[in-house]
Amino acid sequence: SSFCCVRPRNPCPVARRPRCLVEAAMPCECQTGLSSLFVGIVVILAAGVFTFFPAFLGLFDYPWYIALCWIWFGIGMFFTAFGLLWECMGCQKEGRWHNKKASAREGEEAAPAPYIMIDA
Repeated sequence: SSFCCVRPRNPCPVARRPRCLVEAAMPCECQTGLSSLFVGIVVILAAGVFTFFPAFLGLFDYPWYIALCWIWFGIGMFFTAFGLLWECMGCQKEGRWHNKKASAREGEEAAPAPYIMIDA
């Protein structure tokens, strides 16, 4: 679980406050799967850009540099695979961005009141 999704086991040490400030200020709306998927794709693209220099231009043609490019590519693949599995297996908790709740509320909402401009 992500850091913002963890609820403290003990009550908040601040006197007369039922919840900690972090929990009250930011409800859990973590998008772990999508975030991991997009971060993984960005890291893979960045590894590809850095690999372009030794592969095509002959610059930075050091073994340690090429090894670092492969390591970053592996990290990007890990995040992409994790995000893809997280989304495909439906591990995301329901929240404000979840489609089930949005589709359930869709029929209940009334049309907004028309705005009338008053001429002076």
